[in-house]
Amino acid sequence: MVARQHQDSIRRRRLTALAVGTALACTALPALSACSGGGGGDAAAGSVSISPEQGGQVDASSPVVVSATGGGHLSDVTVYDADGARVPGELASDDKSWRTTEPLGAGRKYTVQVLSDGGGSGFSSSVRTFTTKSASNLLTAQLGPADGAVYGVGEPITATLSAPVHDPEARKEVESGLVVKSNPSVTGGWYWVDDRTLHFRPQGYWPAHAAISASFDLHGRRIGPPSSKLYAGSPTKIAFRTGDSMVSVTDVASDYMKIYRNGNVIRTLPVTTGKAGFRTRGGIKVVLEQAPEVFMNSETVGIAAGSSNAYHMNVYWDTRVTWSGEYVHAAPWSEGSQGVANVSHGCTGMSTENARWFYENFRKGDVVQVVHADGKQMEPFGNGFGDWNLSWSQWRSGSALGRPVVTATDVDGGSGASAQQVGYLRPQAS
Repeated sequence: MVARQHQDSIRRRRLTALAVGTALACTALPALSACSGGGGGDAAAGSVSISPEQGGQVDASSPVVVSATGGGHLSDVTVYDADGARVPGELASDDKSWRTTEPLGAGRKYTVQVLSDGGGSGFSSSVRTFTTKSASNLLTAQLGPADGAVYGVGEPITATLSAPVHDPEARKEVESGLVVKSNPSVTGGWYWVDDRTLHFRPQGYWPAHAAISASFDLHGRRIGPPSSKLYAGSPTKIAFRTGDSMVSVTDVASDYMKIYRNGNVIRTLPVTTGKAGFRTRGGIKVVLEQAPEVFMNSETVGIAAGSSNAYHMNVYWDTRVTWSGEYVHAAPWSEGSQGVANVSHGCTGMSTENARWFYENFRKGDVVQVVHADGKQMEPFGNGFGDWNLSWSQWRSGSALGRPVVTATDVDGGSGASAQQVGYLRPQAS
């Protein structure tokens, strides 16, 4: 009797374990008749009932239910999808029935593998396959930045959803399907900017020369409560790297910019920033795009043509840091004021030679910080990447799961062997 109770205990733990991994092969089942992909095998006939039926197509909300008939009981049940991921389930107290405890994915193929004990007649096995119906309302995520490129250490990862997600539990589900890996590993987190947009950033800037990947994959799972008709669509993935840590810090009070490469000052440049009424935004910004020449028209930022502040000209060596039109660029017309006074309309101006050097040494994702500014602070979202202007505690509060992420290091496409843990003037944790 003690041995029997011990066996029952082992069997129950096995059946109720919420394991994830590759399902057991048929040949791993002990002393069984040959596994069947059809009606379940002659040895299992009449001993086990499985729903859905073999070859059926069912709604993803339908559970898998396995029942032992007659005097038998269930010894092992495994349900897994085409990728080998198991579906959790629970065994009834009498060992005669088992059902899935999590919803199935839409548009996926599943295999049910059962081992039952008929008592005096011995063990028997049964195998079923079925598919779930495809969903018409699918949630996908467009990930950024662009795949395969090199970015600065301030570049956030973005996820733009194909449909809004309002429900707090559904947001947790979405966030759990977003996976970030990096080599070296970092501590970071997701922030819900709005119902369709999430950003990921580390606690401090990314390490220099890091390999990073991000993916969204929920295996066709339902997003939201049981009544929801929204399911996860096709998985997406990106991978990118960071270059040197390039950080510029402009002091509005002194009209000089210091440039740090991997934590070391490599240049100090005279600049001019926004004059009264056009003050340059303070705070941390990230390079959005660059162009060797941009036509700038003051009417596009609300300055009337013909006014004393109007301009209408080609400007060279342009590094953009806000969508509203703030750049670091060449301003040969103000060289006499650079390092002396602030006379621009909000951009950071410098000599043509210095602007070209800045353009050639900075890239998307590099950090452009402005300190001692008298104007507005950089917006966290909506006008570029102002993510770094939120403290770490503020950033963590934007996660639906409410916890930081420690990234795994098994990143495809990069070893990260030369990664440098540098990044001068990292945002302070709080």
